[in-house]
Amino acid sequence: MRLGKVIGKVTMSKQTDSLKGGRWLFVWPINRQMLAGQPTPPEWSLVCYDNLGAGLGDTIGYVEGREAAQPFEKDTPIDAYNAMIVDKVNYTPPRKS
Repeated sequence: MRLGKVIGKVTMSKQTDSLKGGRWLFVWPINRQMLAGQPTPPEWSLVCYDNLGAGLGDTIGYVEGREAAQPFEKDTPIDAYNAMIVDKVNYTPPRKS
């Protein structure tokens, strides 16, 4: 599982029946610099399926690959799945020796 920041929503006119009830979010993967409070967003983002109701600016925990399709009963074409909405992250950067 990785952490990500929701930066937007995706709007679609049609989607497969197995994905009804959810929505799609644009997510920036969170790196160490972002956890330390330095505004250095990654150069890429991903699209993540969400049925938990995460909103713009929320931190989420997402899974990718085959694990992303595990919550669905039928085979579902999905690459990233929002598994949790994070309330708080406590991060202490490692000390430099």
